[in-house]
Amino acid sequence: MGEVYRARDTRLKRLVAIKVLPDALAAEPDRISRFEREAQLLASLNHPNIAVVHDFQHADNRELLVMELVEGETLADRLRRGPLSLESSLQIARQIAEALEAAHQKGIIHRDLKPAKIKVSADGHVKILDFGLAKIFESTPSSIDATNSPTLIGATMRGVIVGTAAYMSPEQARCQAVDPRTDIWALGCVIYEMLTGRQSFAGGNVSDTIASVLRSEPDWQALPADTPPRIRVLLRRCLQKASRERLHDVADVRIEIDDRSGDGTSVASPRHDARPMRVAVLARISGAALSSVRAGLVGKWPRTLFPQT
Repeated sequence: MGEVYRARDTRLKRLVAIKVLPDALAAEPDRISRFEREAQLLASLNHPNIAVVHDFQHADNRELLVMELVEGETLADRLRRGPLSLESSLQIARQIAEALEAAHQKGIIHRDLKPAKIKVSADGHVKILDFGLAKIFESTPSSIDATNSPTLIGATMRGVIVGTAAYMSPEQARCQAVDPRTDIWALGCVIYEMLTGRQSFAGGNVSDTIASVLRSEPDWQALPADTPPRIRVLLRRCLQKASRERLHDVADVRIEIDDRSGDGTSVASPRHDARPMRVAVLARISGAALSSVRAGLVGKWPRTLFPQT
């Protein structure tokens, strides 16, 4: 979706990442206006697991998206060394789910969630990159070959496929409208890959990979023997090909991870923000206790860009 540079903000004395739009889009006024509107929306996201969008600038006849510089390796880099432990996988998955939950509440869908867009620091803190930017490119035909890993932006008879083949939901592959369930599918793919060290859907080329997404099932036998039954069920619910059969709310993914032991004991990490108590929890409260509860409730950015290494 463009070139990314490491740059220094000389006014606030900090390093930032600057994303420059591709030349093919820089000359389209309508697309630039749309990009700016999306950048404003993304800047409203304030969550510790989402990379911050600082600003949208025009300099030297180029459109620049100024973002938080996130250090550390991507999850894709980490997975090249093999699968993660169950505990590490679920800790990362929970942070991703929290980020998606915050974005979905604002009506923002990632559309291209994959390990290459997830950064993990040495202490296990997760940051998701490029949140919602795929929407900008939904109507841009291209002949880019994106076998397996690069972002896929390809013209089809029905529309444009946007996403990455191995993590693309069936509705994306069919050029249909997407909603938060598309991100839930991608999250399921990411969790499966963290646990097994392999992609849930793969092929020798884009066509084979999309065919696998539409027709095949992941190799469930590849999951580690110590994978809790609830996590196995969770993955199947995330990777239902029919979106109506898939989990509808990413908050449910987070809850299942927290309660993965199946005995009702919460294993959640500290939350960054408060959430209303779920109806399912209230249903477990006795009538007397529930009555008690009711009773108690009455300048400019620098133009010198340095390639990010």
